[in-house]
Amino acid sequence: MKLDSTAPASQPHAGPWYTHLYVQVLIAIAIGAALGHFYPSAGEAMKPLGDAFIKLVKMVIAPVIFMTVVTGIAGMRDLKRFGRVALKTFGYFLFFSTLALIIGLIIGEIIRPGDGMGVDPATLDPAKVASYTAKAHDSTITGFLMNIIPDTVGSAFAGGDILQVLFFSVVFGIALAQIGERGEPFLKVLESLSRGFFRMVTILMKVAPIGAFGAFAFTIGKYGIGSVVNLAELVATFYITALCFVLIVLGAVGKACGFSIFKLIRYLRAELLLVLGTSSSESALPSLIEKMEKAGCEKSIVGLVVPTGYSFNLDGTNIYMTLASLFIAQATGIHLTLGQELLLLAVAMLSSKGAAGVTGAGFITLAATLSVVPTIPVAGMALILGVDRFMSECRSLTNFIGNAVATIVVSRWEKALDHEKLDLALNGAQD
Repeated sequence: MKLDSTAPASQPHAGPWYTHLYVQVLIAIAIGAALGHFYPSAGEAMKPLGDAFIKLVKMVIAPVIFMTVVTGIAGMRDLKRFGRVALKTFGYFLFFSTLALIIGLIIGEIIRPGDGMGVDPATLDPAKVASYTAKAHDSTITGFLMNIIPDTVGSAFAGGDILQVLFFSVVFGIALAQIGERGEPFLKVLESLSRGFFRMVTILMKVAPIGAFGAFAFTIGKYGIGSVVNLAELVATFYITALCFVLIVLGAVGKACGFSIFKLIRYLRAELLLVLGTSSSESALPSLIEKMEKAGCEKSIVGLVVPTGYSFNLDGTNIYMTLASLFIAQATGIHLTLGQELLLLAVAMLSSKGAAGVTGAGFITLAATLSVVPTIPVAGMALILGVDRFMSECRSLTNFIGNAVATIVVSRWEKALDHEKLDLALNGAQD
């Protein structure tokens, strides 16, 4: 299926600099930060603007995933190939998720940002993180797997659960592929509808600067830049580690696959600024799907890798989990043996899947991990509660870039990547 050729609002275009979406979002973030810093109460009052924009985007996520996945799988027809793509996708996710956890653990041991704080665990207030630990206890592996299956088809779409929508879409896409030509009329309807929904995404992206302004003004107004200063070493360590992971690890992956990570970041700059402003990678999910297709990735692979990656390919979240765990241990004077660190690594790998798709998953997965590793006090999470919002932005950005890279890599493995389109997109020919 070929989407409407008109460039989406998230796509850079010719014209005055101030008409580019990424410029508008950047300006909105700067104004929001200034408002939140100098007038905190006014900044906090802007929260509904950010919430409203995220709700607008979430409104179209479920149908966009459904139509992209169903038309992709049904168009593929070869179900053996679909199984092969799924196996490669999850293999990629498992490898890089584990690598991200290990990197967070290594950097935490080298830099040791929590050393010298001398916090007495007895003085920590567990009530501050009680709501997160309660959600973490609900995020078991069994519960997670059961939750993938929706109660009804309608509940999956009504609840907006990405994994439930993805599960139904995959099963329905396989069913359409199996009935062949008899499913063609419905497939054509879905293809027409998808054009309408992607046009809707274009319209919604026009108000993205307003949403980014409101969300960032609220973050600065409520938490203040001063809260970062108190834990500056932890925040700086996390940002630098995530940046190194993107530029060095994912950069090496990109080079091996024939593309530049810097050019990919430039291509996705509008979406990345939107993720930064809203602290939510979901706000740019529909645009990522469209841009990956425009960059030459096969529709069927985009439809599988991107939505699945939003729950299983959380590189930024994984780096955060092991780094934050070590920070809490160091701050409270707890020495971890190699065996305890390996246990932490194993539990983090499992819990990161158990809470996938949950709002605030980074903090909740951390709570789930610490609740299983008794050596580190769960109440220690109160130490980083004030800066978690600022670190969530970095988590979301890293996760987003990781999923874009995964989409290109899996497409290349399947020989389903149009290298000419990719070069044109990354070199700015579509700007």
